[in-house]
Amino acid sequence: MQYTAKKLEKSQMELIITVTPAEYKHAMEHAAEHMSERAAIKGFRPGKAPYAIVKEQLGEIKIMEEALEHIVQENFFQAVQKEKIETVGAPQISIEKMAPGNDLIFKAVVALLPKVTLPDINSIKVEQKTTEVSQKQVDEVVENLKKMQRKEKTKTGSAQKEDKMVIDMDMFVDKVPMEGGQAKDYQVYLSEDHYIPGFGEQLVGLKKDEEKEFSLKFPKEHFQKQFAGKDVDIKVRVKDVLELTYPEADDTFAKALGQDSLAKLQDLLKHNLLHEAEQKEEQRIEVAILEQLIEKSQFEDIPEILIKSEKNKIFFELKHSLEKHGVTIEQYLKDLKKTEEEIFKDFTEQAIQRAKSALLSRQIAMENDIKVEKKELDDEIAGIRTSYGDDKNVEENLKRPDVIDTIATTIQNRKVLKFLKEKILDQNSKSEPQKNQNSKSQI
Repeated sequence: MQYTAKKLEKSQMELIITVTPAEYKHAMEHAAEHMSERAAIKGFRPGKAPYAIVKEQLGEIKIMEEALEHIVQENFFQAVQKEKIETVGAPQISIEKMAPGNDLIFKAVVALLPKVTLPDINSIKVEQKTTEVSQKQVDEVVENLKKMQRKEKTKTGSAQKEDKMVIDMDMFVDKVPMEGGQAKDYQVYLSEDHYIPGFGEQLVGLKKDEEKEFSLKFPKEHFQKQFAGKDVDIKVRVKDVLELTYPEADDTFAKALGQDSLAKLQDLLKHNLLHEAEQKEEQRIEVAILEQLIEKSQFEDIPEILIKSEKNKIFFELKHSLEKHGVTIEQYLKDLKKTEEEIFKDFTEQAIQRAKSALLSRQIAMENDIKVEKKELDDEIAGIRTSYGDDKNVEENLKRPDVIDTIATTIQNRKVLKFLKEKILDQNSKSEPQKNQNSKSQI
């Protein structure tokens, strides 16, 4: 493997890497073996067809395409090690030349670790708040559990505030049917808040088969931006009115949920709520520490590749969150009246902050000798294997150097946050008595 290296602006480097056929032969053979596992090659058991047969039946360019990711990763890491550079984030790869039996040439633009000057850790001030759970919070969870066991019975009279209703609904904006505003057999719990304020109140008093038309204003924060804050005309037809009954919150109720008594159920709920509150407080502390560190640290130019990588992560997280709520990214962009390019631009500041957080964590680890031990890494990988069972794709990924590096970085980031919280919260608690003493002396 040969390569040339050239420094670029904004803490970046370009590596042009050449890999000979002899050097990538083993990757081609490994790829052909995997392809023969998936493809039915007559006369051979899955994974046992010779390279020449796979080449003849599937084509050598297909084998090279299969092997490409492994070839690039292996040789990129070798070039980085030989050049003795510290990189951060994923490289930007482009294939310059690729043909079976010829040298493979690819270009990797990689972000170099920019210099970070950390502030005095004693200047970071974050206080830990006391986490408590009230009986009211426990009672609210019990009420929600009761709702999960409620029973429904059809009624002939008018709908009351405590009832449930099944309706057909049509919504219009400026007398035009609203996109996504039609629903059949739509269920409405009249006692619960609706995403359109005032919707339930308009249905109280209606009976089965009755119809009603009314207008309401969509909330300003509605995800469909073209409808947010607008007046919407709504037409409903009642298909059913259902009376709801709930179980009593007693020992029998608790036993149905696997607990010996109501008191035991409440104790469990309180414990869970407290654990949740403690986790939220830990997250708040971590965010506060990182925000202060970013504000007080000095950074060299952040590599554009690193910012782009964070933008891609933010976009993926947004897409995943929308899909959980049944909204496509295409619909979301349409509602915003923005393109992917425009929304990526909106991510810039957030991506820079996230990139700075990653750089800070790495710098703190270096300066304080925070390392990931082999056992920690092995345990994390074992946990991933347990979570995904016999997933072959996961097993293959766990052999990749970049995946292992990502896992190690995740562990290191956790250790850095633990180190920061212990040090900052400890020093703050020690300074508090002195602060109080000074206050008393001034009074």
